[in-house]
Amino acid sequence: MKLSRMHLKTLREVPNEAEIPSHILLLRSGMIRKLVSGVYGFMPLGWRSVRKIEDIIRQEMDQAGGQEIHMSAIQPSELWEESGRWFAYGPELWRLKDRNGREFCLGPTHEEIFTDIVRSDVSSYRQLPLNLYQIQTKYRDEARPRFGLMRSREFIMKDAYSFDKDMDGLDRSYDEMYEAYEKIFTRCGLEFRPVEADTGAIGGSNSHEFTAISDVGESEIAYCEKCHMAATVERAGCVDAQPQGEVSQLPMEEVNTPGTKTIEDVAAFLGVDKTQTIKALLFVTYDNNGEENGYVAAFVRGDRELNMTKLVNALNIPEHAIEFADEDKMSAATGCVGGFTGPTRLHDCTIVVDSELLGLKNMCAGACKEDYHIKNVNYGRDYKGDIVTDIKILAEGDACPVCGAPVKHNRGIEVGQVFKLGTKYSESMGALYKDENMQDKPIVMGCYGIGVTRTLAAVVEQHHDENGIIWPMAIAPYHVIITVMKPDDQVQSEVADSIYNQLIAAGAEVMLDDRKERPGVKFKDADLLGIPIRITVGRGAADGLLEYKMRRDADKEEVSVEDGIARAIKTINEER
Repeated sequence: MKLSRMHLKTLREVPNEAEIPSHILLLRSGMIRKLVSGVYGFMPLGWRSVRKIEDIIRQEMDQAGGQEIHMSAIQPSELWEESGRWFAYGPELWRLKDRNGREFCLGPTHEEIFTDIVRSDVSSYRQLPLNLYQIQTKYRDEARPRFGLMRSREFIMKDAYSFDKDMDGLDRSYDEMYEAYEKIFTRCGLEFRPVEADTGAIGGSNSHEFTAISDVGESEIAYCEKCHMAATVERAGCVDAQPQGEVSQLPMEEVNTPGTKTIEDVAAFLGVDKTQTIKALLFVTYDNNGEENGYVAAFVRGDRELNMTKLVNALNIPEHAIEFADEDKMSAATGCVGGFTGPTRLHDCTIVVDSELLGLKNMCAGACKEDYHIKNVNYGRDYKGDIVTDIKILAEGDACPVCGAPVKHNRGIEVGQVFKLGTKYSESMGALYKDENMQDKPIVMGCYGIGVTRTLAAVVEQHHDENGIIWPMAIAPYHVIITVMKPDDQVQSEVADSIYNQLIAAGAEVMLDDRKERPGVKFKDADLLGIPIRITVGRGAADGLLEYKMRRDADKEEVSVEDGIARAIKTINEER
């Protein structure tokens, strides 16, 4: 493609709304175009890279036995009501009505649709296993869209669904998709780590998230270098402190602690370690109609942080059905006192206690009384929990739940996730098959998603420098960019055209910058666009020479035209 005929608009200035490298560079390079907050279109170069990611996905999915179909993004509410997710999915579900008042949503995912297809078409064990997938635009009404393609309201996703007779079949399907994902993200040029993950609104019994390592990622992962444990912080289990079995329980003692509303303040005032304190967090929950449904008080050791995902799972409610309580309103109903709440004097609320507190003796907790705490609080004698479970975050340096070594933290971008759904959807929606004995059995399901456009952004996050993008060959919009220093020079123009035609004939994808622009402008654009191979045709053209440079390297070489063409073809064939 000749740039003189290409629709391309690059920007020299950083757009005001862009904060992270991928957002900045994709906008500056003219690869994406913002329509409104969280909604982006793709311009020619960006769309070429999106299609290449899709092609890689299709190749690996087809190789793994997937069959591609394409369903509508518009989904009727009835199917979501069957599965129980019409409320559970929450405000991110983009709901709408037609002129007759019938309710629909713009699909963020398609479990219900694919389950409906299979329950209609599959009746016998002989038709299983089955794997269907699509690559399609999805919608989530994000409250705070940000970071460009990372958290947008419209995005392209590959979603696949496996259907098996039993859990053994699901295990095989899951492993096949896991391996396919490893191949896909490797081919896209990503450094990634598969980690155990929470199943969230999708549901199911087990899940792995494929995380592209990046400091700007919203996923925080905990991992162990000794035993290779890896999980999102939301999902990671924790090791409780050793129970203080030989310590005698002392009598409770109410003490005046004026103005000590934080764990740090009360620990300093009483001269105790934060590990001897109990932290309280207060919440209100909501029912399906958005009405207040009750209060929750969660308690963890004072130096710990509450894991909201674990709390939501313990309460068995959707994430959107809980928020921090208005302390004055909750106080009137339960007896709590903001900054001085403890578990001993609460009433009319659900008390959730972290499992670690059961074995700890003589703790300091709020007295549910302004400016007072209670010393020597002990579980069982002085308070009990309605729910007792692990609700704490696995912090960096904590003991690995598998081997006990200190864990490390890293950040990453979720680019894909795989789920073992089991019979969650098939039972609620009646997706059954007849087994060898003509007995009805629920189909066992898995689902597998890849964020196509988020993968594009993740690649840019990992492959860029201060000058622009550095595309991996496999998903670069073009393989080679030829820069003509003086397009009006007949020799340079003819040599550039010859190189261009020879490379295209060899199967390369080539951009020819024949614009009548200053060389500096062309070089800046070439760096910004990140095309892997740059060939410059300048003064040496008359002597059959060109300048050859890989975008990822600082060095450039002057080589013969023949050698430059041969080298480019060889590199393309090896890396794409």
